[in-house]
Formats: sequence, structure tokens, C-alpha cells
Amino acid sequence: MLLPPYAQLLGLSVVPGDDPTLLVMPFGESIVGRPGFLHGGAIGGLLEMAAIVALWKALDDEDGNEPRARIKPINVTIDYMRGGRDKPTYGRATVTRLGKRVANVEALAWQDDPAKPISAARMNYLVVR
Repeated sequence: MLLPPYAQLLGLSVVPGDDPTLLVMPFGESIVGRPGFLHGGAIGGLLEMAAIVALWKALDDEDGNEPRARIKPINVTIDYMRGGRDKPTYGRATVTRLGKRVANVEALAWQDDPAKPISAARMNYLVVR
């Protein structure tokens, strides 16, 4: 799967395996906020890219082809739960509702344990078919 340019800027990649929606962001100097911690914008970017990947996948599954729909964010709410440390960060999203015009997506970012997320997001997207 080809990721958007912003995902490439953050260094995101799809984790090899059975889940095509699991992304990883390696730690690097370009995404540092305060020393030793990830910048909140980089975490937010990971969550948004995970949501887009999950939504693309849901649209692919819906019609069996590459998605012809365009998606545009309506709103994004991010909860930061703990600081992201200097290690790889993972992100995954779930489409909770895919309607004709609006999609609701939830995303989580974590480092060591998916049960202990560092941040979570709820996003709504306009789907233009």
C-alpha cells in the first residue's frame, strides 16, 4: 500500500504481517518535541495516517477495487495519555461506522503494549464517492 506523502515524511511504514492497517513510526530527531519525547504533532500525524489507511481498506473491501471515493476530515479529537518515549510507536485505527457520506474512525497509538496507549483519537471523515 502506498502511504500519503505526510506518512513518508514521518517515516511511517506498514508493519509486515497479516494486518495491513498496523503502522509503525520509528523514533528520530525529526519528530522530537522536548528531549527524549515525541512531538505531539507527530503522534497526531500517526493517528491520522492510521485512520486514513483503515478507511482506505474499508472502502477497498466495500467495492473490491481501489477506492474511488475521496475522503476529507470533518473533525479530529486527540487524547494524549502519556508521553511518547524514544522508541518505535505503533498505530492502528478501526472504522466504527461507514455510511454513504460520513465515516467514523477511532485510532490508538502505543509503544510497548497496545493495552497501554499513549494517545487515542476519534475522527469523522466526509466520504465523497
